[in-house]
Amino acid sequence: MDPKLTEVSQLFERFKAACTRDDLSTSTNMLSQLKVLLTGFRSLPPLIENTPNSTQELIIARDIYEHAVLLSVKNGDQDAFERDFFQLKPYYTDAGSHLAPSPQEYMILGLNLLRLLVQNRIAEFHTELELLSPAALENPCVKHAVELEQSFMEGAYNRVLSAKQNVPCKTFDYFMDLLAKTVRDEIAGCSEKAYDYLSISDARQMLLFSSDNELLEYIKEVLEYWEIKNGTVVFQKANESAPCKEIPSLQLINQTLSYARELERIV
Repeated sequence: MDPKLTEVSQLFERFKAACTRDDLSTSTNMLSQLKVLLTGFRSLPPLIENTPNSTQELIIARDIYEHAVLLSVKNGDQDAFERDFFQLKPYYTDAGSHLAPSPQEYMILGLNLLRLLVQNRIAEFHTELELLSPAALENPCVKHAVELEQSFMEGAYNRVLSAKQNVPCKTFDYFMDLLAKTVRDEIAGCSEKAYDYLSISDARQMLLFSSDNELLEYIKEVLEYWEIKNGTVVFQKANESAPCKEIPSLQLINQTLSYARELERIV
């Protein structure tokens, strides 16, 4: 075996062992070393030159970047996820014809869709969706993300929150927790504007917590201006928020007429 390929393979094995024992600091340091070593392979994207060990180099590079994406999830680092995913993506597209399919591919594609949904990047979500093959769209990991997006857009927040109980793989939990927090914050904001107060039981059901303690902990950490009185959650009243400014309708009408006159002169 080529000495460079041997060095990468040995370091990659140590990297995977560190990931397995959740030694995140060591894993991150080793990943940086691996990425530097990969720059010495001309068989990798974007060059994809035909070298004596090109297939082996492509496979190990794809494996390294797949592990990098999963490590970013363990680290809770969404910026690293995005960087590593875009480094990995050419191995699924440009180099896809040179390699057998990766068993991790659809799971990682589903993770990326979920990340875009959590970040509310809906246009990019649909762009990525359009680029997926029919086989990918039928995969449970991808379908899970698509169904979540549909529920989110429909405002069916109960379906979004309950979806965590049916994740296709445990790696999804990180983004599902972030999505659940976003949804609960949205429900909480609507609730405090719709009601003056709710019983703890009703508030727990509305926010889809499994116990009163979970609800109380959430209020303590996120909504400290809510008050608990005699088994009741008392909301901050809507009229205590900043008053809406009056729309200067006459000024807007005059501006619109002025724009129309200018356009008429141009035409």
